[in-house]
Amino acid sequence: MRVIFVSLASAGHTYPMVPLAVAARDAGHDVRFAAGEAVHAVLAEQGLRPFRPADCFYDVYAEDLAPELDRLRPDLVVHGWGVPGAGVAAARAGVPALWHGFGRMFPEGIGLERPGGGVHLDICPPSLQDPDFLAHRDRIALRPVPFSTPAAPVRHDRPLVYLTLGTAFGTPELLATAVHALSALDVHVLVATGRVPVDQLGEVPPGVTVRPWVAQADLWPHVDLVVHHGGSGTTLGALAAGVPQLLLPQGADQFANADAVHAAGAGLRAEETRDAITAAARELLRDGGYREAARVVADEVARMPSPEEVARRLPEFTG
Repeated sequence: MRVIFVSLASAGHTYPMVPLAVAARDAGHDVRFAAGEAVHAVLAEQGLRPFRPADCFYDVYAEDLAPELDRLRPDLVVHGWGVPGAGVAAARAGVPALWHGFGRMFPEGIGLERPGGGVHLDICPPSLQDPDFLAHRDRIALRPVPFSTPAAPVRHDRPLVYLTLGTAFGTPELLATAVHALSALDVHVLVATGRVPVDQLGEVPPGVTVRPWVAQADLWPHVDLVVHHGGSGTTLGALAAGVPQLLLPQGADQFANADAVHAAGAGLRAEETRDAITAAARELLRDGGYREAARVVADEVARMPSPEEVARRLPEFTG
């Protein structure tokens, strides 16, 4: 069976789809991945045969994918929530298609078109998913499996706090505020600067390690607290690992994610001041109730069907 995966060309949208694409490849299917070139190197390393449809660089529209569907004649298209045009192209070509989520169903007004009808591969644990989405969508649960490119390990002899504002948001000022706030605690701080150049962070206190990129998939077992923007990938990765979260949402779906984590008892949302961040981080590290709540969600995630289990079901959707 030939399967084409399609996503926006960003880590936040592509990486959540990689585990299922790899599982489908390992199950013997002919897998190819349509996306802009920014994510091609990572996809190629996984043997997912990336290609750029038409002249797309980030978004993929129906007219971009249509000639590729005619050329490759896939049996199934699996496309991210952020590329509804891929579903349109598949429908016009008579090819079955599945939606692949990237987290909790996002609210209106964040710059993405809300996904429509059809079958959704839902990687958000039900206890945190939007209730309306749970009630009214045809869903297949799919365990969120963290994926990231490798990086060197971090040595630490104190509790490890991981700080990131993602690859699309964040400013040097907020990162620096959070670094100094966390440095007031007896912890080691690992900072992934993302879109902020490392040299713009300025001088950092002792006990702080700064890197432009961190392999989150390898890091989670060692993290005692994550301080972040509320992006879906980091939110789900921390929940799957049972790690408490301190959220500083910046935009898009991050405010809704922060509210859901707080409602689950697995984290807090703080104001963007040094004192507020210090106080919230201290409470999260001291009060074991937050970690226990996060572990309850981690158990829920572990019970969700694995990418390998869902990959075995893909042929069901070709007819």
